[in-house]
Amino acid sequence: MTSRSTPAAALALLFLLASPALAEHKYIGAKDCGRCHKKELIGDQYGEWQKADHSKAFEVLKSDKAVELAKKKGITTPPHETDQCVKCHATAHGVTPEMTAKAPLKLSDGVQCESCHGPGSDYRKKKTMSDHDKAVAAGMWEPGKNEKICLACHNDESPTWDPAKGFDYKAAKKAIAHPIPEAVKGRYLEAEKEAKKGQ
Repeated sequence: MTSRSTPAAALALLFLLASPALAEHKYIGAKDCGRCHKKELIGDQYGEWQKADHSKAFEVLKSDKAVELAKKKGITTPPHETDQCVKCHATAHGVTPEMTAKAPLKLSDGVQCESCHGPGSDYRKKKTMSDHDKAVAAGMWEPGKNEKICLACHNDESPTWDPAKGFDYKAAKKAIAHPIPEAVKGRYLEAEKEAKKGQ
């Protein structure tokens, strides 16, 4: 299914982001997520992210094409220095310092895990992450089940938006898939112990 108009979706996500429940969750950054999610046992999602376009999203703003697109939109500042552009090309851009668990996230890391999965401070621990329902209850978003998360940026505000194509949610999910292996899902702690015994 292809989505075309997204202002309502963007407003819904902004409402979600402004909710008191989210205020409790803080951004931790992809490197923190990578402490577990770079392991082969769990599917090396961190490595997959590093190879994908999302990790390079901020650097794209420095390209000649981005400058040209920005000019067409009436933007006179460099795209990588313009909030209107950076808000969708770097995770947690513009959030208050209280919203980050550590130092502010680096813009150069682009669109990190938490742009799609939500601020991870409360679901990042192995004990929580090994139980999907617990992770969701602790603030993890499910972009594979909620197209609105993607539509917050993949919408008609983007200078590369093509109204004839819209946003193909199914194709986008497939293109950025980084699943946890079925044998590990819901039993990461046990699988980790088994792997250690086998060494």
